[in-house]
Amino acid sequence: MALLRRRKASEAEKAQHSGSKSDKEIERTDEENDKNINNRKKAKKAKFEGKKKWSCLDSCCWFIGCICTVWWILLFLYNAMPASIPQYVTEAITGPLPDPPGVKLRKEGLTAKHPVVFVPGIVTGGLELWEGHQCAEGLFRKRLWGGSFGEVYKRPLCWVEHMSLNNETGLDPSGIRVRPVSGLVAADYFAAGYFVWAVLIANLARIGYEEKTMYMAAYDWRLAFQNTEARDQTLSRIKSNIELMVATNGGKKAVIIPHSMGVLYFLHFMKWVEAPAPMGGGGGSDWCAKHIKAVMNIGGPLLGAPKAVPGLLSAEAKDIAAARAMAPGFLDNDLFRVQTLQHVMRMTRTWDSTMSMIPKGGDTIWGDLDWSPEESYVPRKRKQRDNDSQTAEQTDTETLDSQKKGINYGRIISFGKDVAEAPSSEIERIDFKGAIKGNNVANITSCDVWTEYHDMGIEGIKAVAEYKVYTAGSLLDLLHFVAPKMMARGDAHFSYGIADNLDDPKYEHYKYWSNPLETKLPNAPDMEIYSMYGVGIPTERAYVYKLSPYSECYIPFQIDTSADGGKEDSCLKDGVYSNDGDETVPVLSAGFMCAKGWRGKTRFNPSGIQTYIREYDHAPPATLLEGRGTQSGAHVDIMGNFALIEDIIRVAAGATGEDLGGDRVYSDIFKWSDKINLPL
Repeated sequence: MALLRRRKASEAEKAQHSGSKSDKEIERTDEENDKNINNRKKAKKAKFEGKKKWSCLDSCCWFIGCICTVWWILLFLYNAMPASIPQYVTEAITGPLPDPPGVKLRKEGLTAKHPVVFVPGIVTGGLELWEGHQCAEGLFRKRLWGGSFGEVYKRPLCWVEHMSLNNETGLDPSGIRVRPVSGLVAADYFAAGYFVWAVLIANLARIGYEEKTMYMAAYDWRLAFQNTEARDQTLSRIKSNIELMVATNGGKKAVIIPHSMGVLYFLHFMKWVEAPAPMGGGGGSDWCAKHIKAVMNIGGPLLGAPKAVPGLLSAEAKDIAAARAMAPGFLDNDLFRVQTLQHVMRMTRTWDSTMSMIPKGGDTIWGDLDWSPEESYVPRKRKQRDNDSQTAEQTDTETLDSQKKGINYGRIISFGKDVAEAPSSEIERIDFKGAIKGNNVANITSCDVWTEYHDMGIEGIKAVAEYKVYTAGSLLDLLHFVAPKMMARGDAHFSYGIADNLDDPKYEHYKYWSNPLETKLPNAPDMEIYSMYGVGIPTERAYVYKLSPYSECYIPFQIDTSADGGKEDSCLKDGVYSNDGDETVPVLSAGFMCAKGWRGKTRFNPSGIQTYIREYDHAPPATLLEGRGTQSGAHVDIMGNFALIEDIIRVAAGATGEDLGGDRVYSDIFKWSDKINLPL
């Protein structure tokens, strides 16, 4: 028993001893746990710090994604809400809204009379895929141009490949067929929520028009005009549809409404339809007189647009140049993970239609080193003038004009602000045409995309800059030097001069048909031609350039955004000299032919077709609820201008230019036209 008690006692002592040992172990374990927790925290922190930092590109992508998401949500909510709510809110802020033109004119008793034909301009018409390469699988008859532009983000290089044309022929590349969308939907909206023709179509419908009395003359706007007939027979289709509409509407002639480059396209059509086959449509010299009541040109670059020049030279315009200045290198490298602007340049240089908008008429129209028609222009408020406005009184602002130093708008491209402003006698120029071309010193095998600049070499690039200043006359030599393949195709389809003798048989060739200075209007004395365009918006007219700082895989020239006039009302901002216009087409190009070249019986208008100028002074929307506004004069937004729509509806319902009140002019187009010495 005693032994048993001792054994039990020793076990109790053991238990007590092990208990005290356990406490120490617990303390040690707790310390180890604390250390492990701290180590895990440190490891997490180190892992987080080791992650890739948030880059500028990530921020840009996130920001763009947020904007797109918010835009689509707002668009969904806007379309989901009752139609009366936006109008109610707008009227609560601004007061009662005027009736849309269609409603107003229906109340006056106007009804549909003449069939209407719409001719869209460059980039506003939809294009869809009919045949493509492996990368375009699943896109049959899906829009590559217009709509959501989703494929630009999903497969950008594939999209560029399919939107490009053959660099030698200007037609389809092998294995690719992209064709224009047909019907009114081809150009009613450019993208979701961004109207082009939709507002005008809706207002015409309010007085009784429908699809059988309206026709969208859709065409592939990338092609040279004559090639739209050679590949798609588009000109023949337009001819047939106009004939059908006239025949089924009791012989009432059609009203044609071209917009932007569509103005040049329809000018080409009017010569094509009268010309004998096979080059022309074989309609005879009286076809236009029998089938067309009026041609109402909207924002037409009849004499070209200076904005086309930097697009061809450096794949940029004012907005893109500003973006490059804010984020140097972004457009050159990041968007397509390759040189973005080089891809854009190579693609757009295959679009022959862009060459139709190179300025026409040379120095006679656009000015030279020391003179331009608009040299006294400064931004100012304009007063409406009537038909006799050619002799209007001088206003206070015009007195200020004479005190201001004139701007040399004739110098469309100047390498350096000092060159743009210097007297011509002080400019030392070295002719670039004899410069020796050669491969660039850069390793072009590392470049993602080839452009014609890679064949110029450093000496050729320097020679272009050392010529220093280019007018409309020398621009053609410049483009032939920097883009010989593109201009070789352009020379086959377009011309940019002034005809000495329009009876010369050479002007029967189609390359002259879209130049109003090298062709005659149809023999249709009862037809009317309108030039309708916006004014009051700074519009690109001339540019200050510099050599690009990049050394390889680069576009060697770019707009010098550091060049600025230094004053709030200066015409020079971000390397761009601005003039009066609709933000895309200057007044001089849109208005000169109807103000002077075609006014009365001239060699360009032998039958004396009546011409009218209808200008629309730009007024931005008063509130965001007005959208793009009902009084806009901007190049595309003018398609929703109530005054313009009312003018069109009245003519379609039977009115003449005299019924509208003749000319309505806010700009100095008559004064500028008088300064141009063009034999008529």
